[in-house]
Amino acid sequence: MQYCLSYLRPEILQMLQITPQQLHEWISANKDFLLIDIREDWERKAFNIGGIHIPMGDIPAHLTDIPTNKDVVMYCEKGIRSTITIQRLEHAGYHNIYNLNGGMKAWKELK
Repeated sequence: MQYCLSYLRPEILQMLQITPQQLHEWISANKDFLLIDIREDWERKAFNIGGIHIPMGDIPAHLTDIPTNKDVVMYCEKGIRSTITIQRLEHAGYHNIYNLNGGMKAWKELK
């Protein structure tokens, strides 16, 4: 299933995106990157694909945990919260963060 992002503003369309298939390939190839789950605790407990857990609201307090010198992939349930978070981080100077297109919903559909 393709997820349409055409309703988003142009700067969001330029955001780095990764599909669930591409992320699976990165994981299989042992690519060096950081995976960050920005969902709430209860969402992570129900299902997650690993990585570190920093809920969206806690991101500002954890900027030192987010590297600027390697690829980072952020994910949430549908890709909306991660899009908002990445947009804010881009305004703070981060340009190495990929949004998991479609989030966990799309990841589960891949399986």
